[in-house]
Amino acid sequence: MWSLCAVLLVVVMLTVMIAWGKVQPLLAFVVAAMAAALMLGVPSEKIPGAIEKGIGDLLGSLVVVICVGAVFGKLIADSGAARRIAIGLVETLGPARMPVAMTVTGFVVGLPLYYNVGFVLMIPLIFSLVAQSGRPAVALGMPLLAGLSIAHGFLPPHPSPTALVAAVQADLGTTLLYGLIVALPTLCIAGPLFALTLKRIRAQPAPVFQGAPIPEHELPGAFASFATALLPVLLLGAFTLATLLDPALSRPLAFFANPLVVMLASYLVAVYTLGLGRGRTLAQVMASAQEALREIAPILLIIAGAGALKQVLTEAGVSAQLGAQLASLPVPPLLLGWAVATLIRVCLGSATVAGLTAAGVVGPLVESTGVNPNLMVLAVGAGSLMFSHVNDSAFWMFKEYFGLSLKDTFRSWTAMETLAGTFGIVFVLILSLLVG
Repeated sequence: MWSLCAVLLVVVMLTVMIAWGKVQPLLAFVVAAMAAALMLGVPSEKIPGAIEKGIGDLLGSLVVVICVGAVFGKLIADSGAARRIAIGLVETLGPARMPVAMTVTGFVVGLPLYYNVGFVLMIPLIFSLVAQSGRPAVALGMPLLAGLSIAHGFLPPHPSPTALVAAVQADLGTTLLYGLIVALPTLCIAGPLFALTLKRIRAQPAPVFQGAPIPEHELPGAFASFATALLPVLLLGAFTLATLLDPALSRPLAFFANPLVVMLASYLVAVYTLGLGRGRTLAQVMASAQEALREIAPILLIIAGAGALKQVLTEAGVSAQLGAQLASLPVPPLLLGWAVATLIRVCLGSATVAGLTAAGVVGPLVESTGVNPNLMVLAVGAGSLMFSHVNDSAFWMFKEYFGLSLKDTFRSWTAMETLAGTFGIVFVLILSLLVG
């Protein structure tokens, strides 16, 4: 009980420091991490090392991908390619079908892409469509981001669902099929339907992706714009499909299928197709990259802070304690798996970490109760999406890119993730009545 109270106190402290005291988020995270470590009994000599490890681990996996994604997106915006794509989509689909198009785009892109990679890749397109259509940024972008997040939480080959399949001895193909059945109605509710309630939220998008207006006749061609912008998606999708069809290819393609390599290769292609090939000098293209990196630095610092807090809570053994306490309760197995993942998600922030940590609790549960293991993977996936808040790097990425207040971020992002997790478990329970 004390562990849960300590985590809640730290979350309140962090929120007050940032929202009321206007403390720089990285400093607030470090202070909150130290306070959490002391309250949870982490030896004082281990606290600095835990904070440094948390920052290093999270930034180590994200920093290059986010930076390359930022310069890639900036080049798409500055070259006019994003505007060309926006014009094409608006003309083809019409304003009335834009939310549906964004929902489908987010889900399809989210199938092969990690959430953070897909977010960075799609943000320039969202902002360009906002400028082209005049729609509110949050209401327009939320269906796409919901698609990315739900695919990340529910469906293989994303890390958490894939690891869960192995942990509970589920079948990958069956889990993917059931996952699609659960994910699609969940996405309709958490995406376009929920977005209808967000039209009054006014965003101030980060200027990094808002290039200077270019006359339409000077924009790059439609094929070059679409092909270059979607190249990372196409490459990752192709590599993922190839390894699914022939698992023996996973090792030879591991290097080329890495998101970092794909993003870097896509940026090099963009440098030519949208820069050098259109008469721009390398110095002009690199000036755009330098500006993008300056703009992205504050977001990286916030993500670093979230990593520090996550690591301290991990070192304290909070997730293991709470999971063990919950496992002793008389709760239906699927609901229990969802609740375990939810608590870990609230405490640690990362959906992937929540799913992977919950696997250690629900694995023996599946064996002892005989519950459908494929449905358990989805129940845990739903719980891993719940209550995204200030210890989740995705929360801060959404807030900073869209330029929102904490209140509006809770009202939009946190609510969307909670709807996805809530309706996800509802549809899992309904499906369990049909397939056992």
